[in-house]
Amino acid sequence: MADHLAHDTTAANHRRDRWIGVYIGVLAVILAVCTLGGGNAAKDATLKNIEAANTWNFFQAKNLRRHVLRTQADELELVALANPSLSAETRAAIEKKVADYKAEDRKLTSDPKSGEGLDELFMRGKALETARDLALRKDPYFDYGQALLQIAIVLASVAIISGGSAVLIASAVMGVAGTVITLNGFLLLVAVPFIG
Repeated sequence: MADHLAHDTTAANHRRDRWIGVYIGVLAVILAVCTLGGGNAAKDATLKNIEAANTWNFFQAKNLRRHVLRTQADELELVALANPSLSAETRAAIEKKVADYKAEDRKLTSDPKSGEGLDELFMRGKALETARDLALRKDPYFDYGQALLQIAIVLASVAIISGGSAVLIASAVMGVAGTVITLNGFLLLVAVPFIG
């Protein structure tokens, strides 16, 4: 009877260890997905930050060009006003140049066809900043998710060796918390204080 009881205990422990092994495998898959999400969030944040910086640099260059055109148009208008004795031909040339500058000014301000007017660049820059900020908000959740999942895997491994249920319960708590935080990294359903 004692041999039969020992055999049943050994078989139960073996089944328990196999289920813990499966549980560790599931945690490892979730950890891999979490690591992938964290890597993508970090890359997205960097890429969107670079794109936003390039867009704002282009915006500044166009804005400077627009400012120069406005200054030149104003100067030409003042020249025409200050010199009433200008010939009709000279006055017409100045007015044509002012009109050209103002047309270029309007194109620099808004150019829906090319999408490279200041208005369009401003909207693109803001959209890129929003995408960057979203990726930056996601990244810490993946970091915490990875830490919790790694701790859960270690605790589950210790539970196999020690046979203790308390360590396995602690692993399950860490595993659930890591999984939930990982999901939140993808979905951003809840803003967890001190994380995001």
